[in-house]
Amino acid sequence: MKIKDWDKNLKVRFFGEALMNITFWMFFPFLTIYFADEFGKDKAGLLLIFSQVFSVLANLMGGYTADRFGRKKMMVLSAFGQGLSFIIFGFASSPWLDSPVLGFICFAFVGIFGSFYWPASQAMVADVVEEKDRSQVFAIFYTSINIAVVVGPILGAIFYVHYRFQLLMAAGIICILLSFILSRWTRETLPIQILIESGNSKWHAVLLKQTKDYGIIFRDKTFLLFIIAGVLAAQTFMQLDLLIPVYTNEAVHNQALFKWNDWSFSVQGEQAFGILLSENGFLVALFTVAVTKMMLKYKERNVFILSSLTYAAAIIMLGQTQWIWGLILAMAVFTMGELMTAGLQQSYVSKIAPDHMRGQYFAAASLRFTIGKTIAPISIPLTVWIGYDWTFFILALLAVVSAFLYWLMFALPERNNGSHAKKESV
Repeated sequence: MKIKDWDKNLKVRFFGEALMNITFWMFFPFLTIYFADEFGKDKAGLLLIFSQVFSVLANLMGGYTADRFGRKKMMVLSAFGQGLSFIIFGFASSPWLDSPVLGFICFAFVGIFGSFYWPASQAMVADVVEEKDRSQVFAIFYTSINIAVVVGPILGAIFYVHYRFQLLMAAGIICILLSFILSRWTRETLPIQILIESGNSKWHAVLLKQTKDYGIIFRDKTFLLFIIAGVLAAQTFMQLDLLIPVYTNEAVHNQALFKWNDWSFSVQGEQAFGILLSENGFLVALFTVAVTKMMLKYKERNVFILSSLTYAAAIIMLGQTQWIWGLILAMAVFTMGELMTAGLQQSYVSKIAPDHMRGQYFAAASLRFTIGKTIAPISIPLTVWIGYDWTFFILALLAVVSAFLYWLMFALPERNNGSHAKKESV
């Protein structure tokens, strides 16, 4: 399905969100450095954990609000809320006011509004695109985000240090502009039947029901292991926006990235991190499909295990070098671990989920990221308490434990099938 054949709603969103994502990624990766400098690494990590709790709750309610009030309305309100939060954040980090506390509050609200925007935006795609074309449309939006991850940090590495206020203001204006565009040039896509069904449900009843649905993981041992292993693995790949920027900021000082005779191009910590993040986004955008096809040739068990072990190796490599090219190599290994399971995880969930509970399984599967994202910031204060070497070692150890749990996850059904066969033979 070509972009020219898309519904008008999707065309408007695609170009508006692409501009917003590029601007967002110009400064977002560097905010962990900002908060670590302002509050100290120990307090910054705990505050980031605190902010994620609210985002998790907002994410739980995101689907309900999209069904209750409409996709368009929630997207318009969320984009406007994000824009207002960015503008206030900009003023909190401006020549006229320096308030990291106010900035952090605005940052938390950006996450909350984003958690409301995402379910509505995904639901809108499902509303206007036939099932056979949805994967392709989602893939194009995903590729757009990864292009932003490539372009944004490169520009941010150049402009963020001296123009943080201007970048935050630009992000705020673009979000508000997107809100206006969505309001003016898109239509509501919420099916009337869903509106009627959701209208009969109270928000607290919906939240309670969704929380109960997550109990499914405790009744399925294989799925429970999948969740726990995913949470542990997340402690490594989610450091891309947490520990890695703080580490590179302290480790890389005026290193020559390129050198030719008397000419050289040198980078500082924040610029080095921008390069690493852009490298990750570039490799993901370029090789996701190719690596996924290659991984399909191997057993799922081996791919999951190898992915976790690759993460462990990469995180050790990152912690053992301060050389920019060593960090670039480590990031390539890190990204390989990400790409190995990029296309397999959702298909695995659909395979083990009973047909009548598939929705609940996918909802519960997202706990790998919501819980992982909530716990991951603890790595920042850990560097203060036990140092970088031990922090990186613990993260690598968690990835190795994740690999073991993946092995156990695949071993359980085999053992159950084996014992069942023995009983039948008797």
